[in-house]
Amino acid sequence: MASRETFWNIQFGELVYLLGFILIATVAYALYRRVRLWRLGSKDDRLNNLPNRVWTVIVKTMADGLWHRRIIRARYAGIMHLLIFGGFALLLMGPLLDTVSEHFFYFMEGNVYLGVSLFLDVGGLLVLAGLGMAAYRRYIIRPAKLDNLLDDALALTLLSVIIITGFAVEGLRIATTELDTHSDWAVWSPVGFVFAKAFSGLGEDVNLALHGGLWWGHMLISFGTIGYVFLSFSRLAHIAVAPLNMFLRSLDDKGVLKPIEITEETVETLGAAKLQDLTWKDLLDLDACTRCGRCQEVCPAYLSGKALSPKKLMQELKAHLDEQGRTLLRRKDGGQPSSDDAYPALVGSVVTEDELWACTTCGACEEACPVFLDPIGKIIAMRRNLVLEQGKICGTVMASLRSTQDRGCPWKGASAGRTDWASGLPVKTLSGNGRVKLLFWVGCTEAVVEQTMSIPIAMAKILEASGVDIGFLGYEESCCGHFARRLGDEYLFQCQAKQNIETLKRYNVEKIVTACPHCYHTLKYEYPQFGGEFEVVHHTEFLLELINEGKLKFNRELNKTVVYQDPCYLGRYHDIYEAPRKILAAIPGIKVVEMSRCRSESLCCGAGGGRIWMEEEPHQRVNRLRSQDAIATGADIIVTACPYCLQMFQDALGGLELEKPVEVLDLVELLEGLVMPPAVPAEPAPASEVATATSSRHSSAVGSGHGGQEGVEVENPGS
Repeated sequence: MASRETFWNIQFGELVYLLGFILIATVAYALYRRVRLWRLGSKDDRLNNLPNRVWTVIVKTMADGLWHRRIIRARYAGIMHLLIFGGFALLLMGPLLDTVSEHFFYFMEGNVYLGVSLFLDVGGLLVLAGLGMAAYRRYIIRPAKLDNLLDDALALTLLSVIIITGFAVEGLRIATTELDTHSDWAVWSPVGFVFAKAFSGLGEDVNLALHGGLWWGHMLISFGTIGYVFLSFSRLAHIAVAPLNMFLRSLDDKGVLKPIEITEETVETLGAAKLQDLTWKDLLDLDACTRCGRCQEVCPAYLSGKALSPKKLMQELKAHLDEQGRTLLRRKDGGQPSSDDAYPALVGSVVTEDELWACTTCGACEEACPVFLDPIGKIIAMRRNLVLEQGKICGTVMASLRSTQDRGCPWKGASAGRTDWASGLPVKTLSGNGRVKLLFWVGCTEAVVEQTMSIPIAMAKILEASGVDIGFLGYEESCCGHFARRLGDEYLFQCQAKQNIETLKRYNVEKIVTACPHCYHTLKYEYPQFGGEFEVVHHTEFLLELINEGKLKFNRELNKTVVYQDPCYLGRYHDIYEAPRKILAAIPGIKVVEMSRCRSESLCCGAGGGRIWMEEEPHQRVNRLRSQDAIATGADIIVTACPYCLQMFQDALGGLELEKPVEVLDLVELLEGLVMPPAVPAEPAPASEVATATSSRHSSAVGSGHGGQEGVEVENPGS
């Protein structure tokens, strides 16, 4: 019956178990050293809700780890990684089954043995194919995002030598034991069979000597490579660190920042000024980074030529951890007193201010990262220290922060008041009407910026025409604080949040609809940190609900091509991709096209993270890059669902030479031009309750330039 002896032709082969224990001890020691470095960071509870974490990780790990859901998005690199990973998974099956069969119950014989032999050879071939693809990519294609080519060359060489020597050892054994007597067994190891044919003319004595030497060489190279990887903590150490990082990743909703208590009693340092101010999970992130560069190639700051590369930032911090962390541990072990003056500042000596302020907090880097790193959290932590402790921030942004503090609105110098947009519209303020079923949160940008005022105007008309009982806070609405928190001014954010929560609770508000994704994110996901629990929906979700309920019926065609821009804080952070597309699809005659970068891979407009208030060089403007993506589709209209995106597209298009005019509209503006007013009541309504305000930009776009035919009927449930 087909089988083989475990330590055939190997004297003292059992010593490999001793070497295995030594290797395990070495890896454990190496991990212990890294854990000590990670523990230099501040506290971060990542073991809370352990049962849910275990279940989530089991499900997510199957998709993101074993099935490479995120890695496979980059086709070439994904296939390459999958071949190497899958090949080694098959190869590791061999020693595991051998150990079980040798020491527990014997089963490695007959068809089982032959099947395992075939799988092992297939595994080796998969690894070699993947390594070949990796070498071709790094040294022939040479994408700019990949660096550290010498370390990669060493890793690829060692792994290739391990596989090739393994095949050679197998071939020498087959040439001596199976080639002449059991050739029907030998063919089940196809690669080994080829090697055996090559060795068949050397003679038995030579084959035996070569087999014994190569076997030990193969084992020593394999064990030595593993030891080297963990002692040096090279890129390949992600084999162990990446799964750990995935297990300990945040289970909070995407993009939700952790609050800090800003009191002298509870906080010594606001934000991250030095290495120890980052959390231990932040430091673990640095070691989990595989330097794949996927974050860099989707970062709007990097793509527009700014100083920031998320990959570079992570590697700068890791180099600082390796250098400064060991110094800190030596001082700690030697009992030397701690002094903040002895610790290099993160901002300035490690990361530049330009790098920090370039981030739009769009989340593209975190969405692309295959091992769930959090560069944005580290950037915000360092911004907090710059703003709250050092008072360092550019002048234009400082003016917006001061305006928010003084007026509850970041748009300093805006000529419009917070309620001017509502002039002549049948809107209710809660102060005058008390409780309503639905509150429309307007947001600062839509309320006072002329470019975006037509959004709440259109929303008010559609809600009123649909018979929805709506209310507004009017002058009592204040900035939600989203941009202040992303800029690092946590104190101002918390003041705004507490003030708004108090106002909303005073009116017993339960449900809120808003057209701003930044307000949506903050009200729904960050206000609960301070006791503000409200049902919050984005206006795209609410409008789709009205259409599905039959309150908005379309009976005209819109013979235009439309492309939709996914706002970062609506799509990437909260997976609201389908609602706006379903609304567009419901419009008869419309043609909807997609940009090359869309949905989770959508490119930021450049306004997030407070960037909308920062000056930019013309050649570094993200909105120009994104506008070119939209223009390339040939669309007549760019539709978005964010006032920031609306502004950025309009500003960018104004500076571009276009072959044909391209309009930019919020989704609700597009609908408002296609919605008929409700039936005229028998008794004329008072003039104060009749909507007279009209968006000239919208009406000219839809009424004449959008190919509209007859209007859209609104079903008023109250009529």
